[in-house]
Amino acid sequence: MNRSSIMKWITGGLEAFWALPIIGGSLIISMNWSPLVVMLILHIITLIISVNEGKNKHGSILGIITSCVAIIPGLGWTMHTITAVLLLIDAYRSEKAIEIS
Repeated sequence: MNRSSIMKWITGGLEAFWALPIIGGSLIISMNWSPLVVMLILHIITLIISVNEGKNKHGSILGIITSCVAIIPGLGWTMHTITAVLLLIDAYRSEKAIEIS
């Protein structure tokens, strides 16, 4: 498993957690939106690793956008959900591509 796949599993899993309507939203608000800053940093790191490895970067780019607009409650939930699905699918596909090679 390559580093970009590992980071996509991690960021995708965290995005899925933040997408939980009551739990994720409550934690983000109670921590003064600091999880969004942490996620922004993680998405930037994942993007850099993906570019260096020549892997898909669209999930990380969407994650960066999500971290910036997730302050808006309904939009935040939607964006976290879409980003989580995209990152997890991309991580899964990357693993399958490595197994086939």
